Amino acid sequence: MTGGLFGGFRMALASWKARMIEIKTPGQLDAMRAAGLVVANSLAAVAAAAKAGVSTAELDELAEQTIRDAGAVPSFKGYHGFPASICASVNEQIVHGIPSREQVLAEGDLISVDCGAILDDWHGDSAVTLFVGSVTDAEQALSDATRASMLAGIAAVTPGARLTDISHAIETSVHASEKAHGREYGIVREYGGHGIGSAMHMDPFLPNYGKPGKGPRLRVGMAIAIEPMLTLGVEETVELEDGWTVVTADGSRAAHWEHTVAVTDDGPWVLTAPE
Repeated sequence: MTGGLFGGFRMALASWKARMIEIKTPGQLDAMRAAGLVVANSLAAVAAAAKAGVSTAELDELAEQTIRDAGAVPSFKGYHGFPASICASVNEQIVHGIPSREQVLAEGDLISVDCGAILDDWHGDSAVTLFVGSVTDAEQALSDATRASMLAGIAAVTPGARLTDISHAIETSVHASEKAHGREYGIVREYGGHGIGSAMHMDPFLPNYGKPGKGPRLRVGMAIAIEPMLTLGVEETVELEDGWTVVTADGSRAAHWEHTVAVTDDGPWVLTAPE
């Protein structure tokens, strides 16, 4: 196992056909929604506090307090040794950034915050990309493209669809944004989405690109964390010596958006959406 599990299982670990995917009852999905609201509220608190002069360690403390005040437990803290309650990935950091007193936000920074919580043994997991003050048009477009691809993936969550229908929807949305924005984006391939429920990371692994019609069929009661990551440059990544922080290989900036989504008869249910 590696530290790369926060961004989803590595592709080499995926084996769609050989493993069972957890199916939740309606009551269990309700419990996941409660955990998802804790995550949503924690991210809202972090978003309000993410200003120039604030350290990522302070944001981590705020998130943990918000989670614990709700009677929940941070799912990241201690997970395979991870030392914090959020991942705070600044600028060229894509995912798994470790909050630090030394990492003080400055005007023009871009920060992706990934947060997870456990409530009554059920998990919620979500991520947002935030701006500290003003950023460039290219950085705004990067975040918009990433979020749009996440929403396209969510829209593909329907009973009877194949897993990679979500992947294809994400990639198709990215290419549409590229055309609209007049530039290319790097789709991070080594990390992706994952099943979620009674554990934070479960089968199946969800690539953020690929052909449709592959992988298991989506069934009512499944829950998947959909989390595209895009860069302003290349798709290649580098893991730093801390064993966690993943950065772009070319130093370009990155964005990350994520929601936990349930498969229902009525379509996708975004369990980590704000109330």
